[in-house]
Amino acid sequence: MTSPASATAGAGRDGVVAARHIARWLALAATPTFAIMAVLTVMIGGGPADALCAAGQGSVLGGMVPMYLLMSAFHAAAWLRLIAEWRSG
Repeated sequence: MTSPASATAGAGRDGVVAARHIARWLALAATPTFAIMAVLTVMIGGGPADALCAAGQGSVLGGMVPMYLLMSAFHAAAWLRLIAEWRSG
């Protein structure tokens, strides 16, 4: 049985480049995904999951929508890096 590290060792530089490329696209996908989830939660309603996340009732940050918006903002760094790259060259 081979470990994941030894299975990818033969891939060499190409495997590392591919992994970085995939990681970059996943990082870019996070922000719009969480934003869409926030919009869908507002439109469809949170249901039982929203009730669970609203434990701190009266809090501005309670519920699923603010959580998705915060996660979208926290993952925006990948987009900011991409925009900076585009502007610099």
